Amino acid sequence: MTATPKAPKAQSPVIALFVSDVHLQEALPQTTQAFLRFLQDQARHAQQLYLLGDLFEYWAGDDDMATPFHQTIVAALRAVTDAGVGLYWIAGNRDFLIGPAFAAASGAVLLNDPSVINIAGQKIVLAHGDAQCTDDVAYMAFRSQVRQEKWQADFLAQPLALRKQIIDGMRQGSRDAQRMKSQEIMDVHPAAIAALFDATSTALMIHGHTHRPARHVTRAGETERLRYVLPDWDYDGRDLRGGWIAVDAAGNLQRMNHDGLALD
Repeated sequence: MTATPKAPKAQSPVIALFVSDVHLQEALPQTTQAFLRFLQDQARHAQQLYLLGDLFEYWAGDDDMATPFHQTIVAALRAVTDAGVGLYWIAGNRDFLIGPAFAAASGAVLLNDPSVINIAGQKIVLAHGDAQCTDDVAYMAFRSQVRQEKWQADFLAQPLALRKQIIDGMRQGSRDAQRMKSQEIMDVHPAAIAALFDATSTALMIHGHTHRPARHVTRAGETERLRYVLPDWDYDGRDLRGGWIAVDAAGNLQRMNHDGLALD
């Protein structure tokens, strides 16, 4: 039985929380319940919540929001925003078809990937992370195609049932392709990360996607650059995974594990 996550032990109040790669789906009920507990016990006590992509295992379009499972998630997110918490969203590679109807129903503000924010004196660049996996040439070509407005408009014009069938095929194709790829190819490329730091004039980054949670320190001249990678979530398997990053009012960043315990 998974313990209920406890609030981060911070010296000052939590201002913002960052989460990605929860991959919500009906097939993973314990993961779903863990995320709902996180919203109730953690997010409602912060000022801002940032979802950095792949909250859902897949999203076929906002017209799929009427399913009971999606209604439960949307209602829980709405309860957070109704409590006065700012909710911000960056699309992932699984749920990039999230649109304005979802945003209106949940109260989320849709952000571009990447986006630069300022919290408690910290300038942070946020991204999902897939755009920086530049060694994966096949995926980058696929990403470029499906992020085009025309492709998305044509896809969303098809019946919902057909869209789900197409997505199932894409997911299976993705699993098959990943078996043939090295972990290095599917990770972010250092040059792409450096370019993102340079383009945004930042020295602090938070992203997900790679399922390799870590705190990376690099240098650019005399500037120290910090890159935080968020974990994916799985409370249904044998080895529990999950967690988030908290920023307190003093600007301190804290990595939390799936039980809400500090990692750093």
